[in-house]
Amino acid sequence: MTEASSERIRVRRLEERGAYDRESLDEVLDEALICHVGFITDGDPYVIPTIHVRDGDTIYFHGSAASRMLRLMKNGAEVCVTTTIVDGIVAARSAFHHSMNYRSAVVLGTARLVDDDEERLRAMEMITEHVLPGRWSEARHPSDVESKGTLILALAIEEFSVKTRSGPPADDEADYALPIWAGVIPLTTASGEPEPDPRLADGIEVAPSVVRFSGS
Repeated sequence: MTEASSERIRVRRLEERGAYDRESLDEVLDEALICHVGFITDGDPYVIPTIHVRDGDTIYFHGSAASRMLRLMKNGAEVCVTTTIVDGIVAARSAFHHSMNYRSAVVLGTARLVDDDEERLRAMEMITEHVLPGRWSEARHPSDVESKGTLILALAIEEFSVKTRSGPPADDEADYALPIWAGVIPLTTASGEPEPDPRLADGIEVAPSVVRFSGS
């Protein structure tokens, strides 16, 4: 475990589960399909789910130019970005020690508005590819109107921490003799059979990106 980049990002509760290396962070950011962005406006806290993508030392977000969250971010508001991947439910012998196996990340910072056309288009492509690899080459690219109505924000990865839990339950020693089943129920995200748009024209086959992603 490396050292935290600042005290405000240091894991305090069960600090042995904390990590501050980029390899651990990148693994969580790259696997998670969604993140939550926390911010304060007019004295009130908000946490908004959004799609993200990591490119090297930068996290990109996109959304409508009317988005309150993105407008605040582009004006220099500090944000807290979190992602969580749940790997299993931990069933202990006592209700108190039930838990989850998980991998989570927290990134703090101030985002910048992406106004360079080349970087904007590249960020849009990466966000699309993060959700469905291969889709960018299959879909119509954003029009000028769509592009102008979209904000792209970039957050430099500088201040972050990762927290994870894995393994079996950690029961009190006296409880291990109880005749109660205990263990881990693994959880994974699985794709189902693709459901075609009701307005899909006849004769159009499932796109290669969808076939690869769904395994259909």
